[in-house]
Amino acid sequence: MDQVVIDYLNPSIPADVRLIDVPLVRATPESLAGYGEIVRDPRAHRVEIVPWPLSGWRRLDAGTGVEGGTTEGIFACEWRGNQLLGRNEAVGGHYVIGFREPPELARRAGVVLGEGRVLLWHCNYHPDGGQLFWPLDGKPFVVPAALPGDDLRPEAFVGFWSDGSAGIYIHPGIWHEGVFPVTPTGRFFDKQGKVHARVSCDLAQEHGVLLAVPLPHDL
Repeated sequence: MDQVVIDYLNPSIPADVRLIDVPLVRATPESLAGYGEIVRDPRAHRVEIVPWPLSGWRRLDAGTGVEGGTTEGIFACEWRGNQLLGRNEAVGGHYVIGFREPPELARRAGVVLGEGRVLLWHCNYHPDGGQLFWPLDGKPFVVPAALPGDDLRPEAFVGFWSDGSAGIYIHPGIWHEGVFPVTPTGRFFDKQGKVHARVSCDLAQEHGVLLAVPLPHDL
């Protein structure tokens, strides 16, 4: 099977794309069960590393296949016009994460860009390790996530809202798409598996949808 190549800075969004509203819940140990965990100490919180998959019947030697460790850096977000741009220093990633309005609509003269939401065109998961987000500015933020499985249904996403007093950790295999501030910019401490294997779904092309994630200051 060919490797997936996605242009993260120039996504192609169909003209007839549908919007699917993502419900929000407050991030708590109970609501995150199965998805991840609340983070109180970002430096001490454990990031799970998954052993390499096997191609035959022999088992891995004990303690091997998990030696890639973790990497960390700043995950920064910034709104520029209709686009939310993200940069993940931990893995050298630079992306157009989402939009205020569908790009075709936003290009029309006289259109006023909405606020308080982000429209996601893409999501991914990391089979090799978990990922942690900690708000460096202490402001509220949202992490959208869906449970594992390659037959992804966009309707399965839930947005986990934090008031900024705690971080959010997601387990390996959990569908997500970064972390989103409720303010025009946001900076987050990011820690994740160093191998950074990534499995993607282009929601706009594969399903013809954008995920509408609310970004409220209060919940």
